[in-house]
Amino acid sequence: MNPIEKLAQQFKEFPGIGERQAKRFVYFLLHKNPSYVDDLGKAILEIKNTIHQCPSCFLFFQNDNNERLCENCRDPKTDKTSLLIVEKDADLENIKRSKNYKGMYFILGGLVPIVTKETPNYVRTKELVKNVENQIKQHNLKEIIIALSLNPQGEHTDMYLRELLAPLQKSSELTIVSLGRGLSTGTELEYSDSETIKNALKNRA
Repeated sequence: MNPIEKLAQQFKEFPGIGERQAKRFVYFLLHKNPSYVDDLGKAILEIKNTIHQCPSCFLFFQNDNNERLCENCRDPKTDKTSLLIVEKDADLENIKRSKNYKGMYFILGGLVPIVTKETPNYVRTKELVKNVENQIKQHNLKEIIIALSLNPQGEHTDMYLRELLAPLQKSSELTIVSLGRGLSTGTELEYSDSETIKNALKNRA
């Protein structure tokens, strides 16, 4: 395999990138000056060396001071009685930008497929259960908000999580709700504006 094919194979690992687009990335780099390619390589190495994943909410964050938890998880002002479950980092960042939620987060890592009974390894269901158990014991967790995109797979995952967390709900005063009608059907949470998120949180049920 020649270097062009080899690098194209690496780009094909990116979400939503096919063979044709991967090749376009390679030829783009070949036409750029060497300093750009050098800076790109350094930026990739830097992000791997300085960005860490919070063991509580699984958010990627810049860790300059060897902090174990991300800023939101260690902030004493964070409402520890509320936990909001999102699919991915971009969803969490969008909700934080709206400034309508002050509680804890948990990044699920993906959605549960409709067509298979097996939950993929990248969906953190076991970690979620452990997190909820800890939050109930340590912070008297009162509410879980399932904040997933309103599409068939998101709705399927919502039902799956409710069943998964039902035993913990029965043994505590925990309430499980979902985002309300502020979001229209088919909406991706990542691309929702602040006002839409505000209404969805306000109308959660």
